[in-house]
Amino acid sequence: MSRAEMDRLGWDAPDILLVTGDAYVDHPSFGSALLGRWLAAAGFRVAIVAQPRWDKADDIASLGRARLFAGVTAGALDSLLAHYTAFRKKRHDDAYTPGGEAGKRPNRACTVYTSLVRHAFPGLPVVIGGIEASMRRATHFDFWTDAMRRSILFDSKADLLVYGMAERAILDVATRLQTAGLDSAKAERKAVKKLLEGIPGTVYVADGVPPDTEAHPIPSHEEIVSDPKKLMTATLLLEQQAHNGGPWLTQAHLDRKLILAPPALPLTSKELDKVYALPFTRRAHPSYIKAPPALEMIQFSVTSHRGCASGCSFCALALHQGRHIASRSQESILSEIRAMTAHPAWRGSITNIGGATVNMWGASCAGNPATCRRTSCLWPNICHDFKTDQPGQAALMRAAGRLPGVKHVRTAGGVRHDLAMTDHKYMEALVGEFTGGQLTIAPEHKSDKVLSLMRKPAFAVFEKFLGEFDNLSKKCGKEQYVIPYLISAFPGCTDADMRELSDWFNQRGWRPQQVQCFIPTPGTVATAMYCAGIDPAGKQISVARTDAERLRQHGILSGTSNRDRSR
Repeated sequence: MSRAEMDRLGWDAPDILLVTGDAYVDHPSFGSALLGRWLAAAGFRVAIVAQPRWDKADDIASLGRARLFAGVTAGALDSLLAHYTAFRKKRHDDAYTPGGEAGKRPNRACTVYTSLVRHAFPGLPVVIGGIEASMRRATHFDFWTDAMRRSILFDSKADLLVYGMAERAILDVATRLQTAGLDSAKAERKAVKKLLEGIPGTVYVADGVPPDTEAHPIPSHEEIVSDPKKLMTATLLLEQQAHNGGPWLTQAHLDRKLILAPPALPLTSKELDKVYALPFTRRAHPSYIKAPPALEMIQFSVTSHRGCASGCSFCALALHQGRHIASRSQESILSEIRAMTAHPAWRGSITNIGGATVNMWGASCAGNPATCRRTSCLWPNICHDFKTDQPGQAALMRAAGRLPGVKHVRTAGGVRHDLAMTDHKYMEALVGEFTGGQLTIAPEHKSDKVLSLMRKPAFAVFEKFLGEFDNLSKKCGKEQYVIPYLISAFPGCTDADMRELSDWFNQRGWRPQQVQCFIPTPGTVATAMYCAGIDPAGKQISVARTDAERLRQHGILSGTSNRDRSR
């Protein structure tokens, strides 16, 4: 993080420079820390520039020119999502910045940081990645400017884009550049780009795909701009590629061709164990006076698996991590927890053991992903080929709770309730042993029409879960509550649908606490619905597009409608 630290290590220059929009926290939930440790374990010298000033290149230049390349990420969130609310109002804090201070990363951070690297180190190869680059890898709708934008690879002028989980791709990039022995200060950019072509999980510009490879074109940028309905076609093809590992895709942008390689293979269980065994300190960098608020939330949580089989139409997780569930071994997880108990800030509580969806650890698919055309393993029903190990999840959490120094193991949210309902023993463990008073569940809506567009289970399933949760809580003598997470103004949702949801809460005397107005984030199927006004089958749907329409729907549920304000 500093020249002094490099001097203590005896480095004249780093091999790889990582530039991130997040603060540097040495925790596996922070992408730059994880990739930095991963590359360091492979023998590379890695320097990290966290949240550099963007009015000058001094912060980036301070650590010297990297020998191989610079990796650039906006951080854990798309930078515009980090800055603006669903109603385009500026946020006043940033959980990934020391002290929660807002304004420490620029809008369109990948593009701005790449420009800074180019200014500081002309000719140095630049690779962009992370959620911002991943979800903007092809033509996408940008909610904050209400416009269609071309691939971020063109806007940033980076040499390569890595999408999804980046361990395999970034190590391949480093190895190729190291093996080639190119002097980045003298090598032509064309030679560097050619060298990096064909890496799984990457996007690049070229004349075509590798020899003996079949490619499928998706609608061009110009076609989508002239007909937004074609954004749906492109998005579904990109989703199919991300979910099922293929095929190669191409997209024309005027006279240039974007090549989208199939995703990298998920890490195996042994490889994941190796990643999470790296010596993370779980601390913010000592140069910070205040820690980022995100650290407190995740400091003593454990990632047990990656991927999400749900395929919800509004969520980037399955598109970013894939639908395949890659799980760590139980011993790896318990070993990480043993190390956590020696941390000076340890107080005895594990806040979560899980992933994108808690109860998918150990899940697998008995079918053939290459021939599967489902968009979700759980919707419209749970696929018979999707095998779970929820009893194993409960046993894992019990084993964690028996470790010396561990007082509590909790699950506060992230459980897929329809999946939980398939195993009564797991439900008993979840409610009786691992819920600490409140459990956040995401039914998202009441209308089955809207839920179908979201790819979520029918509302009756949530009501059944509520009944089971209440019965089991009473049975074990605990007063506990389910906190529903809800979305307003989703594409296809009308004012009448929101009133139906509001009436359900009123009948029970509940006041919703977790209500998010739908934000059309780049790259999702729901955003294509919002932009094009159609469902994935091409059928016209109603969309609350103006801020006034969105506020009205949000107000119906949150109790701040125009009617309420006028009283």
